[in-house]
Amino acid sequence: MNTEPTCLFCKIVAGQIPADLVHTDEHVVVFKDINPKAPIHLLVVPREHIENLFTIENQHDQLMAHLMKLLPILAKKMGLDGFRTIINTGKSGGQEVFHLHVHLLGGWNTSPQLF
Repeated sequence: MNTEPTCLFCKIVAGQIPADLVHTDEHVVVFKDINPKAPIHLLVVPREHIENLFTIENQHDQLMAHLMKLLPILAKKMGLDGFRTIINTGKSGGQEVFHLHVHLLGGWNTSPQLF
């Protein structure tokens, strides 16, 4: 599996840095964001190091399908009846950790201020 030794998320996936884990399987690790932007803010991180959506290749189709199908399962597990997802791609797209990840946010009592 492709990993980057200096990548923060690769270190979390490898168990070298602690995280508040919510779900793990053979494809992804899911943990609570340490700087949440919503009452529930999870990060869904592939075990394989993929920099961002610009670097997705055909070999990642199964992984991406798994990740997308997992999102509503995680939301229900967290007691959500609705949620928002964000994938930041590239520095100018707001990406801070250059390891593909999906933000799953929810738990607002009213509609969130989106922009």
